[in-house]
Amino acid sequence: MSDRLTDADLVRRLKLLEAHQSTVRAALAEGCKTRAFQESIAEAKARGLTASTPIVDGEAKLKAKVKLLEVELAAVEKANLTAEKIRETIYGLSTLPVETPAWAKGLGAAAKSAAQSGVPVVFWSDWHWGEVVTKDQVGGVNSFNRAVAERRVRKLVDTTIDLCFNHMTHPKYPGVVVCLGGDFITGAIHEELAVTNWGTVQQQFIEVQGQLEAALRRMADAFGKVFVVGVVGNHGRDTVKPRFKNRVLENYEWNLYCQLERTFKADKRFLFQVPEETDALFSVCGHRFLLTHGDCLGVGGGDGIIGALGPITRGTIKVGRSEAQIGRDFDTLLMGHWHTYIPRGEAVNVIVNGSLKGYEEYARLKLRVPYSRPSQALWFMHPEHGVTAQWNIYLEPARKPGKGEEWVSFNRRT
Repeated sequence: MSDRLTDADLVRRLKLLEAHQSTVRAALAEGCKTRAFQESIAEAKARGLTASTPIVDGEAKLKAKVKLLEVELAAVEKANLTAEKIRETIYGLSTLPVETPAWAKGLGAAAKSAAQSGVPVVFWSDWHWGEVVTKDQVGGVNSFNRAVAERRVRKLVDTTIDLCFNHMTHPKYPGVVVCLGGDFITGAIHEELAVTNWGTVQQQFIEVQGQLEAALRRMADAFGKVFVVGVVGNHGRDTVKPRFKNRVLENYEWNLYCQLERTFKADKRFLFQVPEETDALFSVCGHRFLLTHGDCLGVGGGDGIIGALGPITRGTIKVGRSEAQIGRDFDTLLMGHWHTYIPRGEAVNVIVNGSLKGYEEYARLKLRVPYSRPSQALWFMHPEHGVTAQWNIYLEPARKPGKGEEWVSFNRRT
């Protein structure tokens, strides 16, 4: 028991022994057994303590504080700590449900006149920060590293602002909606990633947080108000195999979003929606979106002919039915994960995002999917017309014509 006593405890017992001149009487005054008291005196001498040794009260206070924290932690664990509780106690963020801001709802005459071109919505996902793609291993069509990633992020923000303000009529917007769809870090969930990544998971986290902070700040400077909605991906998990219980809590990206929200907490231009589940339901101009990463659609993979279209279509229908049964109907499903841009159409109510990383070894050798340029999605929501202009923001130029090739050619009849 004596090894659990602080220096302050031991000095106090030495003073009792000095005052009573008897181990038995001193132990009685301390309220402990004589043998335990004798052991504590021996421990005090071993530590070089005397009855006159000065003791700082901070040590005793620290012990009491640690004990209190242990009790509180046990109580929290017993009560099943939730993501919202962590947001409140650790990050100092609100636990109240976040609703779409009034300016993004786009309803009413005032909102309609303020959004003549609609509300721009950008979809950022699948940046895979930290991963290395070697050009020679993907047929020479892509490469990815830290320098390439930083250049593409700059191009993404520059092009988004340019398209919105220089290529649209009446470019007057009440704000911009930024969807964060996960897989911003590539993680180390596969052995080959742990070996070839340009940085550790923690380095990936810190670097991409800085990139997102800078990108969001530029969006706020350009559009005035920013509504950020974020869901986790599958590469940010801290387990090798995917888990479904505590899926959000065991993902680095949920922490990433909370860090971003805390960074901009005092900036009234920002509003964040970071749910404690994998999906986020929100609306823009009365149009209901469900944002998910895309790896949990409840369907299997595609085949060699139809590719990702099969599971995406089946998954969209399946998710729509299951969500409708619990009162979470949506008009459009948003997902990343597949690294292939698919705009919304009438056949399937889904928008699928591209990737910042672009074509890589797994896609080429394992899946044998068609080449897809690195890109991110942008579209506009109008109070009357719904989803209007849809643009795929390409982050690398298209393949240039070879020597002697014409920009257009056709067969002439003889």
